[in-house]
Formats: sequence, C-alpha cells, structure tokens
Amino acid sequence: MTLAGQHIVIIGGSSGMGLATARAAVDAGARVTIASSSRARLDAALATLPDASAGVIVDARRESDIADLFAGAGEIDHLVFTSGDAARPRPLAELSIAEARALLEVRLWGAITAVKYATPHLRPGGSITLTSGTIGERPAPGTALVAGGSAAIEGLSRGFAVELAPIRVNAVRPGAILTPLWDSLPQPQRETALGALANRNLMKVIGTADQIAAAHLYLMENEFVTGTVLTVDGGQLLT
Repeated sequence: MTLAGQHIVIIGGSSGMGLATARAAVDAGARVTIASSSRARLDAALATLPDASAGVIVDARRESDIADLFAGAGEIDHLVFTSGDAARPRPLAELSIAEARALLEVRLWGAITAVKYATPHLRPGGSITLTSGTIGERPAPGTALVAGGSAAIEGLSRGFAVELAPIRVNAVRPGAILTPLWDSLPQPQRETALGALANRNLMKVIGTADQIAAAHLYLMENEFVTGTVLTVDGGQLLT
C-alpha cells in the first residue's frame, strides 16, 4: 500500500519522533495534520512542512481538545500517537495519588482518548499506531508507573486490534532515542546519560527520530500487520 494521497493525523507531531514521522509521510506523498500542546513548537514544525499540512493545538489531557481535533479533521487514513512528556524517576512512596495519575494522563489516557475519537473517522484500510517503550520491559527504580503505562499501551494495542478490526492497531516500542525531551537536562548530564544508554544496546549508539519514523511508515503501509509491537531499540532488550 502507498501513502500517496492519504491523510495522517499525528498527535505529538510538532517535534521528535512525531515530526520525523510527519516529514517522512509527506515525502511518501501523504497529507498530514499535526497536533501539539505548544503553539511555538507547532508553528516551527509547520514551517518545515508543505503548505497543505495542518496544525492544531491539542492538550492530550483534555478530552474536548481531542474530540474537536477529529471533528475538524474529516476522514483520515492513519493515526499516529507519539505524544508524551518528560517524567523524572520518582518512587511511588514520594508521589501523591494525584501526581501518580498525572504521570499517565498523556501517554496512556491521551492515547486511549485519541483512539476513541479517531476510530469513527478512519477510512477502510486505516490504521492506528501507538507508542510504548522498552521501559515497560526493563524498568529502573522510580519508573514503575511509566513502565506500567508502556506495558498497558502494548496490551491496548493488541486488544484494540481485535476490537476494532479491520482497522489495524499496532505499537512502536522505542529504545533510547535522541529527541528534544532530552534538552531539559544540562549538557554534561545529558551527554553522560546518553552515553550510558548507548552502551546498553548492541549497536552502541542512540537511536534517531528518523528510525522511528521508518517504523511508523512500515506499520501504516503494511496491510497485513496488526496487533504487533515493533521494537526499535538497537538490541537493548537482548543485552
């Protein structure tokens, strides 16, 4: 299947993996609508995309924002959900339950809400691709909630694949990927952390957003793939 002429909505599409996917999809002939919670990031991203591309401000924690996004998007062929936020490792004992819930608002509940409101607008042959992470398989101290959210996304992908067929539902499971989420760390600390992560996989490098975009395009284009979690981690889970 070709993506030429198809309409793809990418929530989290203004930076990192989402923006790389938007650019790759445009190069493949698709039309994209990107959604972001930041007007500045959205405008900067749209400046790098063709004029036919659309952008919408969406807070993935707000059901009404997501509902309005799809109400205005019309028919779509594919949804890609890459939205997320940086989460500092903290043990559950240090969190209030409200804070614990908040850690899952975007990555988990935002994804669930997007699936709910996107489904009626998906054309036959359409697909949904969610985002988990290797942390679901290899949690570190203080990351239990984020790991649980990633594992839940993978279970949801399989469950939605059954529930929504013939709409295809898959997930990409990235390893350590260089995205703007790392920019919040001071440079020396960031370089140390990225170097340590690179040494934990077989390729001894950090992944790129373009490599995740290639995985997204594969899952959109291959009509015989559903209920699958595609790992893109340089062999991290084998070490």
